[in-house]
Amino acid sequence: MDETSELVELVRRSLAEATRREFDERVETQAALLRERIESGAFDNRDFAVGLELEAYVVGPEGRLAHAPKRVLEIDGCAGELGRHNVEVNTPPNVLDGAGLDAQLRALEDRVDAAREATRADERALVLDAMWTIPPEEGTEAYLSAVKERDGVSLAANMRRSARYCALDNAILAERGGTVDVDLPGVNASFPSILVESLTSSIQPHLQIPRAKRFPAYYNAAIRTMGPLLALATNSPFAPADCYSNPDRDEARELIDRTHHELRIPVFERSINVVDDGKVRFPGDIESAADVVDRIAADRTQAPFLREWTAEADDAHADRFAELEHKRGTYWRWLRGVVGGQPIDAANDERSLRIEYRPLPTQPSVEDAVCLQALTVGLIRGIVAADHPLTDLEWEATKTGFYDVVREGIDAELVWLTADGERTGGSERIYGEIFDLARSGLHESGVPEESVERYLGPMVWRFEERTTPSRWKKARVRERVDDGASLPEAIRGMQREYIDRAGRPFAEW
Repeated sequence: MDETSELVELVRRSLAEATRREFDERVETQAALLRERIESGAFDNRDFAVGLELEAYVVGPEGRLAHAPKRVLEIDGCAGELGRHNVEVNTPPNVLDGAGLDAQLRALEDRVDAAREATRADERALVLDAMWTIPPEEGTEAYLSAVKERDGVSLAANMRRSARYCALDNAILAERGGTVDVDLPGVNASFPSILVESLTSSIQPHLQIPRAKRFPAYYNAAIRTMGPLLALATNSPFAPADCYSNPDRDEARELIDRTHHELRIPVFERSINVVDDGKVRFPGDIESAADVVDRIAADRTQAPFLREWTAEADDAHADRFAELEHKRGTYWRWLRGVVGGQPIDAANDERSLRIEYRPLPTQPSVEDAVCLQALTVGLIRGIVAADHPLTDLEWEATKTGFYDVVREGIDAELVWLTADGERTGGSERIYGEIFDLARSGLHESGVPEESVERYLGPMVWRFEERTTPSRWKKARVRERVDDGASLPEAIRGMQREYIDRAGRPFAEW
């Protein structure tokens, strides 16, 4: 049986009703066991710890989207993602302290540098960005719509050849009538694959929480930080240039003003969700650490796989909870809990509980990514260490603020509870507390003062200057339109300038 035939067979087995029943039974059994182990303290560790995932994409001549060379995916810490142009770079976890943050920066620099060198050998480049906007030669529609069918299974040509991705694609297409619709400011399109989700790239800081009993406090605090932190990070205001018509200058200016600062959020939600309150959405509060397991178990099952179909897992946890781990891979809340991971040292083994922080877009440089990571973990740590009342802020207001940030970026209307329990929408008051709490959280973790300021300084600068990568992108496109370029030309010109600058810290632009 050739490789494609094996892929098709796995997809067909995944979509069978008998597979779903068996998978769901195993998930239920595994969830009950894992809940019991969490509550018994089996996943407690000594220290707070951090890790990071960074997603990027590859371009060729003139900044056009290109497939990632195979050698990139063979680099330690690098992996493929949904699209054949996507690359994911992971850092190994470190204890949260000054040495740990420095190790995160070095590891990410080394792996990104290696990936850049590998792409350069093929006259391509790795771009740290949240959304690609210059399509390959054939254009966005053709690239995302290149699909063939084999034995009733849809195969997207530019999707990574993964049975998991392909099964998910076919499951979602079946529920959506064969198309994935995208409705964004200035863009209304339909595609025959979830590959449209591969427009997006993110960074995902991880924070290991030592004690299961304290996990809900950190998780619920993290939810309430998502809007303010996303506001400092927005980086995806434009879809691919050829998705737009050629509006006149006034219409183009109006579209530039109203396009979302973070299109990545609606693109991901609309490309994956098939029902209201779908798999990609704003997360809810939890009452116990074991709730994260129950939420995954109760989530809609899509594209199930059984452990015996794939290669053996590389650790006992993943093998014992294989179906539950597979289902976690399709539980796409913008914040989620993860049980199990990599060992760090003798006091922090692979039996861990961590927060996976998912709303942040990929940043222009490695330094920006790690600074945002430090702000995120420091803030969450600082809120709980100070017994700050932020978690008393009602969930609905938090969610409303988050989606306002998606649209308005750093100008969004946010709501915050101060240390005195006072409700405020004043940005100076909000971010004053955010930076103070992040500093205290990092100090609490043993990060030296000099390192704290080095990591937080670039994020403080963004707030003081009221600038973010998305604002930079909007300004550059507006300048080009004012100078007579069409909107698609202006987006392409902006993107080439971004690619030239990416790799240097945003504050130096």
